[in-house]
Amino acid sequence: MSDLFDVIVIGGGPGGYPAALRAAQNKLSVACIDGWKNYDGSYAFGGTCLNAGCIPSKALLESSELFHRAGHEFKAHGISLSALKMDITAMQKRKADIVKGMTGGIAGLLKAAGVTALQGHGQLLPGRKVLFTAPDGSTRELSAKNVVLASGSVPMPLKSAAVDGKQIVDSWGALEFDAVPARLGVIGAGVIGLELGSVWARLGAKVTVLEASADFLPIADRQVSKEALKQFTKQGLDVRLGAKVSAAKVGKAGVDVLYTDAAGEQKAQFDKLVVAIGRKPFTDGLLAEGTGVRVDARGFIEVDAHCHTGVEGVYAVGDCVRGPMLAHKAKEEGVMVGDLVAGNYGHTDLDRVPSVIYTAPEIGWVGKTEEQARAAGFTVKLGVFPFVASGRARAMEASGGFAKVVADAATDRILGVHIIGPMAGELIAEAVLALEYGASCEDLQRTIHAHPTLSEAVHEAALAADKRAIDMPNR
Repeated sequence: MSDLFDVIVIGGGPGGYPAALRAAQNKLSVACIDGWKNYDGSYAFGGTCLNAGCIPSKALLESSELFHRAGHEFKAHGISLSALKMDITAMQKRKADIVKGMTGGIAGLLKAAGVTALQGHGQLLPGRKVLFTAPDGSTRELSAKNVVLASGSVPMPLKSAAVDGKQIVDSWGALEFDAVPARLGVIGAGVIGLELGSVWARLGAKVTVLEASADFLPIADRQVSKEALKQFTKQGLDVRLGAKVSAAKVGKAGVDVLYTDAAGEQKAQFDKLVVAIGRKPFTDGLLAEGTGVRVDARGFIEVDAHCHTGVEGVYAVGDCVRGPMLAHKAKEEGVMVGDLVAGNYGHTDLDRVPSVIYTAPEIGWVGKTEEQARAAGFTVKLGVFPFVASGRARAMEASGGFAKVVADAATDRILGVHIIGPMAGELIAEAVLALEYGASCEDLQRTIHAHPTLSEAVHEAALAADKRAIDMPNR
């Protein structure tokens, strides 16, 4: 194997492996180094997303939602079941098989593209050199014309609730439970906390979510957040806002948690406690002295709009740089850089990155919230369409929530779309495309949507912005 490459990518997650594949598609010689190690000590490509995040969590969300629907919704369809039971071992095996298949698929893609896949640790040295440390401890110095840093992120620790991997766990640990905890505490009501809380609540756990902020889901549109809190509370999630955890200690009867809220100091006890307060960039051991790559006060590698670090030939993408910590954002940045290093055009628009929370109902959005649009000085017009008025949603027994369009009243241009309801993560794609092309409400209004489909809710919301909705009263 040569020690000289056109491109070396450090990190084989959603940002790194697409960068490597696109660079290889552009006829460049590429190496991709990844150091992810699973609990059993095995190495795997795919990063957090495929091994301990997006993919395994969606597998558990799907299994738990089917179980919940069987117990709570099937009767309405005329389906009778008796002695409903969840086999946690089988559920976890299915999840593990999916993860193994996906991570093995990444290795296969790299091999097919001619990428040199190296499992171990990569460290950037000055002069676009990379120190590679293999699992056996041996080292090699590699060189490249271009280096792409895609080291990802890790769960943020909480001093007052140190993770022990058994009773106090992080998001990865919460995906590996071999039994349903009777009492589950979750610190953090963000995307990860809500998804993990939903999984185990559906399977029978009494879930309490402790959120330090007084606001629920402040990253989302306020109207959506309000509806989400109502829906989750109805499902049995005990969401406690303004609850700041001061201590968590494992005792004989469980995990004893102290927290303060508006009423003062409170106590709670759980069988398992999940710390899900967010993630931070992972750059430990990534940068040697003298590389010239700058890291800001929050730990993010500093880059420009094209993910260039300011050091010749060195780029950084994904969770370790500014912008939302989302796998699809990382992927598009990786693809962009894979084109740029080949002298081709590359572009990523951070204002057009969709967000999805895979709870039930799902939550998806792109663009500005109503509050952001007003704060930016727009004269706003709104269109909202409830799923209770959707024949498809009603047929699915999934009529909670709504689709909302935020538009500029002066130009009719769509500024943002926000959906809480069935399949919101799929429906939001149309909105992303609309914003990408600078669509107006009229553009969406005049686009024919199949009937009966959930997508009609987005169509009707655009119509409602001009009080022209067909399937509900216009006010």
